[in-house]
Amino acid sequence: MHRRTLVSIFCVAMFAACTKPEETREVSPESATSSEQVVKVTKVTSGVLDRELLLPGEILPYQDVPLYPKIPGFIKWIGVDRGYYVKKGQLLVEMIAPEVKATRDEASAKQAQASANTEAAKRKLQTARANQVRAESKYKADNDTYLRMKRAAEVPGVISGNELEDWRQKAEVDQAEVDACRELVSAAAAELVASQKALIASKQAVDHQSDLLQYLKITAPYDGMITERNMHEGSFAYPPHGQDGYTPMLRIKQLSLLRVVIPVPDYAVDGVDVGTPIKFTVSAYPTRVYEGKVARIAHSLDPKTRTEPVELNYWNTDRTVDPGMFPQVRWPMKRSYKTLFVPITSVYTSLETPIVVRIRDGKVQWVQVRRGQVMEDKVEVFGDLAEGDTIAIAGSDDIPEGTPVRTETVSANAK
Repeated sequence: MHRRTLVSIFCVAMFAACTKPEETREVSPESATSSEQVVKVTKVTSGVLDRELLLPGEILPYQDVPLYPKIPGFIKWIGVDRGYYVKKGQLLVEMIAPEVKATRDEASAKQAQASANTEAAKRKLQTARANQVRAESKYKADNDTYLRMKRAAEVPGVISGNELEDWRQKAEVDQAEVDACRELVSAAAAELVASQKALIASKQAVDHQSDLLQYLKITAPYDGMITERNMHEGSFAYPPHGQDGYTPMLRIKQLSLLRVVIPVPDYAVDGVDVGTPIKFTVSAYPTRVYEGKVARIAHSLDPKTRTEPVELNYWNTDRTVDPGMFPQVRWPMKRSYKTLFVPITSVYTSLETPIVVRIRDGKVQWVQVRRGQVMEDKVEVFGDLAEGDTIAIAGSDDIPEGTPVRTETVSANAK
């Protein structure tokens, strides 16, 4: 009996110890938050994108002309070769075409004949006009006499009827002579007009043949470099026909002014206008930086590459840059407005849509964003963010949305 009583007392004591009121426990603040995750954060900033893109390009001569003859002929003389620098108007090639000279001589003879015919027509017209003046003068005198005698005949016995009739007939003959002279003047005038037209046509024919003879002399259309020579003295050359043209006699390129053609991506066309200086390098002189100016912007994108051709003008004063070189262009990409920037590490891209982890009211939010351009250690973002928002430096989907976290603000460049 004594043993059973001791066991009962021990059980009551253990129950009392286990049922100590909850409010008597002591809990420290540190232990209350020890389960929350600490997130390193920074702020969303805004600024104007200003960076350089390295773009490939193509260097072309400002002008590139193949030289062909205007008319068929044989090359009599050619005075330049590949690598020659020539001046505008300089004689390059002289050709011969005997049939063209013969045609010009024939046209000159026809012009001389037309000129002689014109002079003869002028003299004929002058003679016809003189005869008309004499006939009109004679008609006037005889007609006046007839009219006076007609008035005098009104008095009986002063003028006989036969005499009056003679003067009337004479005036009629004079009138017919005047009419005939007028017709001769008209015919002579028409003949002169026809002779003058024939003279003009013959002059045009001579000028045309003279121009053809001038085409036998090939001159430089501008200052430039001869980059091809494909024919020699004695070669027969003729004009190209359609798209099946043969190799040109010579090719001349303008090298003092070059075109630097750059296919600019669609996202980088903003902020660059005509006149903007652009730097570039070429592999032949890797330590030298050249500079051209934007001269032409296509304002139309290639649908296949989504690029817009832009041309620079580069004055190649020392001729160190040659057409065909491939430059590396330092294309300035600068927006005309401010955008939002976050550290590159803040954008988490493993999901279907990139996200940035924003901390608001001590809880995690996933904000879907669209990446823009990188500038130094930051990247543009577009989405439901605002300047000054608190975001995680290291973007991740490890912490679900709505999770309470503690933040630790550090430099955006901290690792």
